[in-house]
Amino acid sequence: MSTRDLYVQDPGDPLWKVPASGAARFSWEYDDGRDRLLALYQKGKDKQWDANLRIDWELEVDPRDPLGTPDESMSLYGTKYWDKMSEKDRGDLRQHYTSWQFSQFLHGEQGAMVCAARIVESVPDLDAKFYSATQTMDEARHAEIYSRFLQEKIGMLYPVNDNLQALLGDTLKDSRWDMPYLGMQVLIEGLALAAFGMIRDTTTKPLPQQILAYVMQDEARHVAFGRMALREYYKQLTDAELREREEFVIEGCYLMRDRLRGLEVLENFGIPPKEAAEFTERSEFLHLFRKLLFSRIVPCVKDIGLWGERLQRAYVDMGVFDLGDSNLDLLMAQDEELAEKLDAERFAAEEEARTAEVAAAIAEGAGEG
Repeated sequence: MSTRDLYVQDPGDPLWKVPASGAARFSWEYDDGRDRLLALYQKGKDKQWDANLRIDWELEVDPRDPLGTPDESMSLYGTKYWDKMSEKDRGDLRQHYTSWQFSQFLHGEQGAMVCAARIVESVPDLDAKFYSATQTMDEARHAEIYSRFLQEKIGMLYPVNDNLQALLGDTLKDSRWDMPYLGMQVLIEGLALAAFGMIRDTTTKPLPQQILAYVMQDEARHVAFGRMALREYYKQLTDAELREREEFVIEGCYLMRDRLRGLEVLENFGIPPKEAAEFTERSEFLHLFRKLLFSRIVPCVKDIGLWGERLQRAYVDMGVFDLGDSNLDLLMAQDEELAEKLDAERFAAEEEARTAEVAAAIAEGAGEG
């Protein structure tokens, strides 16, 4: 079956061409480079993994309750439309919401892969090229995982959200070499980490929890890379150049806050667009997600040196200014630890099962003797 047959809505032309601009940069400096960045590169090599082996794809997923999502988290809950729905209809809605969420993850990961490849091409420093090459592989693996989850477990895909596509396009079209870092590593990865973390910490289903925990372990390195590279570079820029980048961040943050709400799902269920927007705005789940979204982005933006007056006013307007003091390093360390804990629990369970199997075989052999 073609992937196109699984799309709920027509995704349009199967090939999206983004006009490329900017220079491909080679470096003839093959010295050791920056120690911290090379250490991150080493970690990127050490932490490579195979999605076919690390994830237990034998775990079953009910497409109509793939995440164990409580009714209260659905934006239609408590409305006249929800009350009229049968249990089957509500299961269909959960399937569509999960498909929409993970489809945006999938499209975003492909965008991250392309942006990481663009960084390899355009960044002037060889140590940054080395690390970006490992990130390109990470993002390819993530796209592979989300694609498999959607096709094999959910059975449905949604096209890329128009606003996510616009942000990806703006990030890739810009000729300045730092913009793929800023658009992808800070904004889009920040959005993704918030969404991944919210689902990882609330799902009751083991397969999506595994997927999200392992992907987030990789993403923690990617954000560290973006912070490291941009913090150093932005110290060299003029006030005018910094303001240009702050404008990009402001526009991107408003875009993600206001437009990534899953309205396509509700409209697909026949809800008028105006009502769909009202329902999502009243959703406590959406409000919590927005707060979590900025918990990753705001401290990162402040850390890299983009903290001008206009940007601060925008964050005050969004109600997230206080998040600038959040401990981003602690959040990233927790992402790493959760994945390692999941690995330890899984390996312990597998070892216990093997031990029991050996004991049973010995007991059976003794009985026959």
